[in-house]
Amino acid sequence: MTTVDDLWYLADEASQQAEQTYHRLSTEYDGFLEFETTKRVSRDRFRTVARRIRDNGAPYGAHTLAHRESEALLLVRHEAIGLWVLPGGETDGGESFRAAAERELREEGGVDASYDGLGMVGRVTFHAGDHSTWGVLPLFEARGRGEPTVSDPDGEITDAAWFRDLPPDTRDREQLLRWRDRRL
Repeated sequence: MTTVDDLWYLADEASQQAEQTYHRLSTEYDGFLEFETTKRVSRDRFRTVARRIRDNGAPYGAHTLAHRESEALLLVRHEAIGLWVLPGGETDGGESFRAAAERELREEGGVDASYDGLGMVGRVTFHAGDHSTWGVLPLFEARGRGEPTVSDPDGEITDAAWFRDLPPDTRDREQLLRWRDRRL
């Protein structure tokens, strides 16, 4: 019996949803920076991210570029990947990207923030063998207040801090510096 590989179909559905999500975000928001990144992943990981993208267009949910007037940026320590990252995560049910970003900021960073709109949108392309798809990574911009406290229910985040100078082990460091330089 021959097994049919359905990854091509899943990848196509995911790419179509990503296109719709990108269009919706670009219609609703303007003035955001864009960046692209590419990842080679295993077939199992590809299936996981393609399903997430098919569901709402985003492989990793939404994140927040929380900043202070001093240009300090809030980062959280994600121990499982060993990097400082922006607070954020997947949407819950019918939650909007912005609502997810706000909830994740409270859980992972513990600071209050006033949201200004969409600061950046990433196009994340995934490859596994001959298969590829892409998804959208929305990064909302917000003015943060308060000292960070971590209350992550997932236990993935172990620390949170304001950084004027980004640590060398910051995920997407170059894109974050580009965003910060644009703001100055």
